[in-house]
Amino acid sequence: MEEEVDLILEEARDRMEKTIEHLEYELARLRAGRANPVLLDGITVDYYGVNSPLSQVSNIHTPDPRTIVIQPWEKSMLNVIEKAILAANIGLTPINNGEIIRINIPPLTQERRLQLVKQVKNEAETAKISLRNARKWALDELKQLLKNGLPEDMEKDAAEKVQEMIQNFTGKVEKIMAAKEKEVMTV
Repeated sequence: MEEEVDLILEEARDRMEKTIEHLEYELARLRAGRANPVLLDGITVDYYGVNSPLSQVSNIHTPDPRTIVIQPWEKSMLNVIEKAILAANIGLTPINNGEIIRINIPPLTQERRLQLVKQVKNEAETAKISLRNARKWALDELKQLLKNGLPEDMEKDAAEKVQEMIQNFTGKVEKIMAAKEKEVMTV
């Protein structure tokens, strides 16, 4: 019985950690006025008949906070990459100079910053809901074990551990949200 409780706690922790990872990934994709190669994640290009992520057909780097530079491994890919970025509709315009593709990140307006802060808060709230779902799952599993003969005090101890976990992870969500809000609002 104790092993089963440990497995439930471990699974709940894993689910909560994945929630934090997902939140960080989603927030990294938000354009906060700073160049970040993650903005181009999810863009795929046709590379000899295979849909390949942009990062697998080129080098992507940020020489300064306002510019993303894409250097394809083959010059024949320049136009394909440029079209893929435009088709992705991410609000960025690529500049192709025949050697590399440059993307200038425009500074954000105050209105856009406020929209991004709302988006950050929505992502954080989604993460908190996911954390609560993980807690509910763990508590339901513990109740099932209680029905199958788990001692009540063990179930209560495990439930307290789950509660501590969710408080810990909710605190992490709050810190991540605050840091991203600060980044977005910094001019």
